[in-house]
Amino acid sequence: MGIMEIIGIAGSVSLLSGWRLYLCVFATGLAMRLDALPVPEHLSSLAVLENPWVMGIAAFGALAEFFADKVMWLDSAWDTIHTLVRPVGGALLALAIVDPSDPAMQVVAFMLGGGASFLAHGGKASARAVVNTSPEPVSNVMASSAEDVATVGLLWVAYEYPVIAGGIALVLLALVIALLMWARRMIKRLFFRAPKVERS
Repeated sequence: MGIMEIIGIAGSVSLLSGWRLYLCVFATGLAMRLDALPVPEHLSSLAVLENPWVMGIAAFGALAEFFADKVMWLDSAWDTIHTLVRPVGGALLALAIVDPSDPAMQVVAFMLGGGASFLAHGGKASARAVVNTSPEPVSNVMASSAEDVATVGLLWVAYEYPVIAGGIALVLLALVIALLMWARRMIKRLFFRAPKVERS
């Protein structure tokens, strides 16, 4: 596996961790435990995710997040709590993916993984805060369910086809930036409207 493929996988996993950290950890560990995910030698350090304790905690976190993320405003509170957790988790997952014999690459992976997770988390949290301004709950549930499906699907694609993992990371990065820009525009429109001038 080449360096670009490893960077692509690390980038994809880190970005997805910014949306669903616990689900990323649990899905990866479960797939490895069931031998459904052929992990190359370069990624052997991810074997810790197969640990029953790690999987149990991740499953509990994923289940809690699944329900919390579908309740209006509770999802924003959950995102606020995880502002530090997701970037650190994404950085550690990226760190586990790279070759442990290359300290320089590990430092780069840790910084880029944490940054990617934080960016993805910011895009998700901002977009969901805007969605929460809608009085009906359907859009919130749909957005959350789309994140669940996208996370599992893209995680599988990234590990199964490492050649295109870099492309997935770039698409996710573009999506996150688009979400941040959209949320910024909507927040300005909702909260910083110019006052109407009354005519005499």
